[in-house]
Amino acid sequence: MRLYSLLPAAVLTTTLCPTVYAWGAAGHEIVATIAQIHLNPSVYPTLCAVLNYTSRNPDEPQCHLAPVAAWADRFRYRMRWSASLHYVGAVGDHPSQTCLFPGEQGWAGKDGANILSATRNVTNLLGQFMNGHDTDITLRDDLGAANEALKFLIHFMGDLHMPLHLTGRDRGGNSDRVLFDGRQTNLHSLWDGLLIAKAIRSVPRKYNQPLADERIEYSLRGAIYDPYIRQIMVEGVLRDWADEIPNWLSCPASSARPTLDVPFAGLQHIVTIWNWLTNRGDDPGAGTDDEELCPYSWAKPIHALNCEIVWPKELDEHDTQFLDDDEIGSFHSVEDEMAQVNEDGQFIGGRHPRKPGLELDTPEYAGAIAKRRVVEKLLAQAGIRLAAVLNNLFAEDA
Repeated sequence: MRLYSLLPAAVLTTTLCPTVYAWGAAGHEIVATIAQIHLNPSVYPTLCAVLNYTSRNPDEPQCHLAPVAAWADRFRYRMRWSASLHYVGAVGDHPSQTCLFPGEQGWAGKDGANILSATRNVTNLLGQFMNGHDTDITLRDDLGAANEALKFLIHFMGDLHMPLHLTGRDRGGNSDRVLFDGRQTNLHSLWDGLLIAKAIRSVPRKYNQPLADERIEYSLRGAIYDPYIRQIMVEGVLRDWADEIPNWLSCPASSARPTLDVPFAGLQHIVTIWNWLTNRGDDPGAGTDDEELCPYSWAKPIHALNCEIVWPKELDEHDTQFLDDDEIGSFHSVEDEMAQVNEDGQFIGGRHPRKPGLELDTPEYAGAIAKRRVVEKLLAQAGIRLAAVLNNLFAEDA
C-alpha cells in the first residue's frame, strides 16, 4: 500500500500549481543530519524498519535520514499530486511591502492542500501507524505508506523552514530574476542553494577536523557540508542559540487541539483526518497545531523574514524580467549544487545578464544575511524540530 492511494481527492486534484522548490539537496540533507545528531538512540530500530534500511557498520548509525531527505523533490514529476504540499501562500501576501500569514482572506489554493496541513497529515499517519505497532513492522501491509509518509515528513520539515516556501508572490521568488556575483539567477534559487553553497565554501578550515563531540561526528557521513554542520553546531546550537532551543520546540497552548484517535485503516481514515485538519475555524493553527507539533506557529515568524530581510525592497524598483518555467534551474544533488559555486565562494553557474539587474551579492543583502546567520539558524531549527517529532513518534519512552 502506497501513500498515494490513501490521500483524499482534495490533494490528488491539486496538480496545477506554481513551480516551487525548497532548500536544495544540500539544505535538506543538512537539516536531516542535524536531526540525526539529536535522535534518541531508542528511535533507531523502528525508524530503520520504516525506512527499510539497517546498516551493519558499527561506526555509523543504523540508518540515516540524509539520503532520503530530498526524495520528495527528486520524484516530484512522478508525484505531481504532492506539488502544492511543499508550500503555502496567503491571499494578498506581497512581501516586502505586505506580509500576511494568512490574513483575512485565508490561504490561497484548496483548503488544507499546503505545507502546514501536509506536515500535520503525514505526522498523524505515522502516529496512527505506531498505534498499531503490535506486530512485526516489516510484515505489515501499511509499511509502504508509512515509509513514504516518513520521507515526506523529513522533507516537509525542511520546506517549512524556507521563507520563500511560505509566500506565493511570484511563485515564491522563482519568477524574479536577480544577479549574484554578476550572474543571473532568481530569488528562490538564491535561497534554495546558492547562499548555502557559498557558506559551505566559506567555512573556517578548523571545522575540516573532527570535533571532540562523538555525538556529532557519529552522525556525519563525510559529505562536503560536514564542516558547515560542525560550525552550525559549535557556534550556534551549542553556544549562541543554546538558550533559545526550548522555545524552538514549544507550541503555544492556544494552538493545541484534542488528539484524533482513529485506527490506521485506509481511505476512510485519511478522509476523516483531512476533514478534521481543514475544519480550523477562526484560528489559523487550529487545524495543524497541537502541544507537540505546531507547523503554523513555527512557520509564522519564518514567514515574517520575507518582509524583514529575504525579499529585497529594491526588487520592486527593478525590471525583474519574470522567468518562465523552462528558465528556472533546479538541482537535486549536492554535487550539482556545489558546482554552481567555486572554491572561492563565487557563483559561476549562472549566465551573464543581457541587461542590468538587481545585484544581491552585496554587504547590504547577502552580507547582512550571513552576519545574522539567518540561513544557518533556519537549518538548525528545522533539524532540531524534526528530531523532536521523530523522537516523539518512535522513541521507546515516548
